[in-house]
Order: sequence, then structure tokens, then C-alpha cells
Amino acid sequence: MTSRPTGLLLLGTSHVGKSTCAHDLGNATEWPVISTDKLGRHPGRPWTGVPDAVTEFYLRLTDATIHWFLRVHHENMRPFIRETIKAAREAGRGFILEGSALRPEYLSDWEIGEALVICLHAESDALRERIEKGSAHSQQSDQTKRAIDKFVERSIRENEALVASANKQGIRLVDVTDLADLERLTHELTLHLAGTSER
Repeated sequence: MTSRPTGLLLLGTSHVGKSTCAHDLGNATEWPVISTDKLGRHPGRPWTGVPDAVTEFYLRLTDATIHWFLRVHHENMRPFIRETIKAAREAGRGFILEGSALRPEYLSDWEIGEALVICLHAESDALRERIEKGSAHSQQSDQTKRAIDKFVERSIRENEALVASANKQGIRLVDVTDLADLERLTHELTLHLAGTSER
């Protein structure tokens, strides 16, 4: 990485560390952090007291259908994300946009200018472990456990799809299976977004 980018887009499926990385970078750079989750939310994590309809969504549908619905949601989000990026660029300062709705195949539609794009990914077992830990899987009811298992499968399918698309689009992929690699990336990006380098 050489010239200072005007923004950063962090791509990746659930639980790869996008929000953590974006939050730390926002604090370091004082750039605003925007999450696509705030623009429009798909049935998300089936724990933490969600409505019964969310649990039913995961329990009643096949893994393939659940992932298909996610991609339809992302397609519907495209114009909102385009306007968000446009507004952020017109504000005349750097910005950080993170979220699973940032699909590599949509980037050409969004006029991102000189923004940097990075796609985070992790091995399937690591994703499963993080989601089970974050959801307190072992302490949940059998029904909620089944819903969480479906969420895990959705996340793994999406992880694989994003990696394939990022490779096709020539987007930088960063493996954050080891969370130490996420910390190293955050440090690297902090220096780059600030326009400095380590000596």
C-alpha cells in the first residue's frame, strides 16, 4: 500500500471481525464508521432475545434458502449503500464502511473513488467456534441451538461465496482465522489511513 486512501470498505461474513477492526480504526483516525447493519437489517443472529419469527425463519427454511434470502437482502441494499458512499465522499473526509452487505461483485456500481477495499475471511471451524462462543450456544435451549447452527451454516456459505467473489474481482483477502492477524491488519491500516509508515 502506498498512497493514502480516501476511505475504507471492510467486507466479510458475520464474526470475522469487521466491526471490531472498523471501531478501532475509527478511534485511531477519527473517521466516521458506518455499518450496513444500520441501513437495513436482515433476520440476524437468532439469539439475544430475538422475536420468535426470527427463530422460526432459521428453523423452517433449508440452508440453501436461508443463504439465498441473505443475498436477496444484499441486492435490495445496493442503492442504499450507493447513496451512503456518495454522501460520505461528498462530506470531504475519510470514512470507514463495514458490513456483510458489501459484496465484491457490487463494487463497480458504487463509485468508491480511492477508497481501499479489504475482504476478511476465516476458516469454517474458526467461524463456528466464534459464533458458538458469542451466542453462548451450550447454554441455549435445544430450539435456539438449532437456529444458531443454521446461522453458522449461513455464515460459512457466505464466507465461501465472498472469498470466491473477492478473488474474481481482484480484491485483497485477509485471513483472520488467527485473531492476531486481525490485530496486525488493524495496526497496518491505522498507519496507512493516517498517511504514515513504520520505520
